[in-house]
Amino acid sequence: MRGVLATVSLLAAGVVGLLAQRPAAELNIYYIDTEGGQSTLFVSPAGESLLVDTGNAGERDLGRIVETVKGAGVKQIDHMWTTHYHGDHVGSLLALAKQVPIMHYYDHGKPHPNDRIVSAAFLTSYEELTQGKRTIVKPGDKVKIAGLDITAVASANQFIRSNLPGGGRANAACSGVQKKDESAYMDPDNGESAGFVLAYGRFRTVDLGDLTWNGELELMCPMNRIGTVDLYLTSHHGLAKSGSPALVHGLQPRVVVMNNGTRKGGEPDTFRVLHELSGLEDLWQLHWSYNVGLENTPATFVANIEDNPTLAGVLAPPQGGGARGGPGGFGGAAHTPAYLIKVSAQQDGTFTVTNTRNSFSKTYRPRQ
Repeated sequence: MRGVLATVSLLAAGVVGLLAQRPAAELNIYYIDTEGGQSTLFVSPAGESLLVDTGNAGERDLGRIVETVKGAGVKQIDHMWTTHYHGDHVGSLLALAKQVPIMHYYDHGKPHPNDRIVSAAFLTSYEELTQGKRTIVKPGDKVKIAGLDITAVASANQFIRSNLPGGGRANAACSGVQKKDESAYMDPDNGESAGFVLAYGRFRTVDLGDLTWNGELELMCPMNRIGTVDLYLTSHHGLAKSGSPALVHGLQPRVVVMNNGTRKGGEPDTFRVLHELSGLEDLWQLHWSYNVGLENTPATFVANIEDNPTLAGVLAPPQGGGARGGPGGFGGAAHTPAYLIKVSAQQDGTFTVTNTRNSFSKTYRPRQ
C-alpha cells in the first residue's frame, strides 16, 4: 500500500508539474496593417473572436485580414464591431462576410445625416447582411465574451454616464483643453464612433474608433468615467482632430499603439501630446509617418518602414524639390510585405507587445 501511495503521489506531482508548465491563458490582439484604416482582431483565451472594423475595400486589406484570422486559428468571427461607416473602417466588410462566417454585428445605428462620405450603397447591403443578427449599441452595453469585460463607452454621440471600475474621479487633464470648431467637418460620422473599454483581469485597453476631439471631452470631462488603461489605440489614426490631452492624459496609458499610415495620421500635435504624457513607457506604430520625420518612435517599435532611399528622400529632399513619393495612407500602393503588431495579455495585467517585422518583443509587468 505504501508503494501504491508513493506511486500516486509521484503521478500527482507529475500532473501538477505539467500544469505548471502550461502557458497561462492569454488574450491575443492583432493590430492589422490597413495602411491608415483600422482592423483589430481580439481572440479570447477560450478562442472566441471579436473583429473591430475591416479596413479599406479591395484585395489588399481583405487579404491581410483573412490571413490574420486564419493565422490566429479563428474559424468564424463571433462578434463584428463596426466603429462607424467610413470606407477605411468598413471597406472590406461585405467581402469578408463571403469568406469568413460572421455570427453577430455591432454598430452605432444610423450614420450622421450630414456625413458626405458614408456610402449609401454599403448601408443598403449592410442592412440586408445583418438582418436578425445586429445590435445597435448604447453606452453601457456589453459584448458577452467569457473571461472578458467589454463595455461600450461611446456610441452615436452619446457617452457613458456611470463609472467603470477605477473611474469616477475628476479629470485634471481637462484643465485648459478647449473644444474645437467641428462644424466644417465633411465626415461627422467620426464623432458617432462606437467605442469600448475591454478588460481581461487587470489588463485594460480602449478603442474609440475615430471619435473626435469634442466627443472625447464629453466622455472624459469633467469626470473621467473610464479610469486608466494599460494600452491605448490612438483615436483616429493619430490625427490631430482627435487625441486630446483630456483623453490621453486622463487615461494614462503605459503603452500606445498608433494605427497610422505613411501619410495619414501620426501628426505632429498627436506626437506632442503623447510625448508630454507622464508614465508612457513606449509608443508602437504600424507605419513610419512621413508627417513627423525624425520625431517618429524608434524604428524598433515601428511595424512597417520605408526602404532607405525613400526615407532619405523624405528626410532630406533634393534641393529645389519636394520629398520623394512613396506609399500613401489614403489608398496608395500596397506597402509590402505588411507587418502587424501583436499583443498578448494575461489576467494579472502582464502583457507583451511584438513587432512582427523584426520579431522584437517587450513585456510590461502589472502596475503596482
